[in-house]
Amino acid sequence: MQFKVPQFIDIEDKIFGPFTFKEFVYLVGGAGMTYVSLRLLPIIIGVPFAIFIVILSLLLVFYKVNEKPFEYILRAYISYLFQSKLYIWQKTKKEVKEVKTVEVKNTNIVSSQPKLSGSKLKDLAWSLDVLDMNNQGK
Repeated sequence: MQFKVPQFIDIEDKIFGPFTFKEFVYLVGGAGMTYVSLRLLPIIIGVPFAIFIVILSLLLVFYKVNEKPFEYILRAYISYLFQSKLYIWQKTKKEVKEVKTVEVKNTNIVSSQPKLSGSKLKDLAWSLDVLDMNNQGK
């Protein structure tokens, strides 16, 4: 016995001409909301609101980001705005070992820092490490 396996199940059916049912609802809903906003609101408020509605409905119907409808991007943005965000940063304390200090009686020591050579980035990193080690003892 043979069975027919459905194919292209991830593609929505085109019901109203070149539009799917969802795209058609976005267009008709946007047109209806534009009409209502122009009829009920004053011109100064209604026109910018109508322009926003028209742009949003056209984006929902025609604009795709990475082959996905704009609806997914808008839904992800809204869920990001309203979900709780938790940012955690924990500073870890490094264990400082006791350093024994020894007095040196010889005064012929020129410098405790070796002369650096090479790139400026290595010199800067070394100087930051030395400053960090000096500050840990305090």
